[in-house]
Amino acid sequence: MPDLALPDVSLHYEVSGTGPPLLMLAGMLSDSASWEPTLPFLSADFTLIRPDNRTTGRTTPADAPASPAIWAQDALALLDHLGHSKAHVLGHSLGGNIGWVLTRMAPTRVASYTMLASAPLNLRRNVELFRTLIAIRRSDAPPDAWLRVFFPWIFAPHTYEIPGAIDAALAQALAYPHQQSVEAMAHQLEAVLSADPAPFQTEPDVPTLAILAEDDLLIPFKAAKDALSGIERRVISGSGHAVHWEAPEKVAQHIRDFALQHDI
Repeated sequence: MPDLALPDVSLHYEVSGTGPPLLMLAGMLSDSASWEPTLPFLSADFTLIRPDNRTTGRTTPADAPASPAIWAQDALALLDHLGHSKAHVLGHSLGGNIGWVLTRMAPTRVASYTMLASAPLNLRRNVELFRTLIAIRRSDAPPDAWLRVFFPWIFAPHTYEIPGAIDAALAQALAYPHQQSVEAMAHQLEAVLSADPAPFQTEPDVPTLAILAEDDLLIPFKAAKDALSGIERRVISGSGHAVHWEAPEKVAQHIRDFALQHDI
């Protein structure tokens, strides 16, 4: 369980697999564990580097300063610590935005960049959703109430037709020992809302792929496609925002095929 001591945080990270480095940046409310379903399909081809972004997982303190730029700086510091001058970068949702900032900050460090269920969109509806989730968690509602509100936004409709699938996901989320606190969740949301929009006004100057989910409610397919008109896109049908949980093998295949076209 390694940790990198930075000036204001202890950055937790996980490393596994073998091959060229693939930096995997988790999305909102998620940490390094969110990549678990994809690991069996990527670990033979890449050294998988998975930090717990500030405000999540085992990175402490949870209330340290945070922003997409700070998260990107942490990722670069981690690559330095591990001795990688260059890496493939993968980001899911918010992690995709962090990766976008990283490509603007240090393009020579990025061999390829893959966005997963991510786009430079600023949707007020999503902000209201996360504020509602925070309010539910701060209330006297049962511990699973906010997850039951959140899950329809991240899982495709067909997942609800699989017997036991949602109950299993709820049980796993509630049992996770490093789940984000409600105060850390609120801090993360404010960090996102205070982000500098400038890096998102021009497309990354590195090889970039966007993997979109056809049934994504948080990053709607059409809006994402329009926002990423100049970027290579691949679409996974029948999956929602948690596409790497619903279709991990397909996601991994796209990541592998694209990244291995660009040598480090």
